[in-house]
Amino acid sequence: MKYPNSVITYDRKGDKEIRLLVDKGKFCRYQYTDPKTGKLLEKGKTSIILKNSKGILEHFFLIPIKGGRFLTLKLKDAEKVRKVWNKSKKKEENLF
Repeated sequence: MKYPNSVITYDRKGDKEIRLLVDKGKFCRYQYTDPKTGKLLEKGKTSIILKNSKGILEHFFLIPIKGGRFLTLKLKDAEKVRKVWNKSKKKEENLF
């Protein structure tokens, strides 16, 4: 099959790959802070919750490792109801 050049990329070996759309949607990203000090915990661990166009949620946990890279874990509790603290508005909010 022929693909437009705009969707073609190359792997480390130089072989062609196609960027194939899986989902589109919204996301929410939050970090964890100490409730007493307000400082980031665990050197910036982060959660990202993706919501696709069908409303299905996926939860990814990002843990910083050496060299500015992140270990990514896909969690099974994505459908759990969560709220986050909006620091600028000083109130809790729903993720979506």
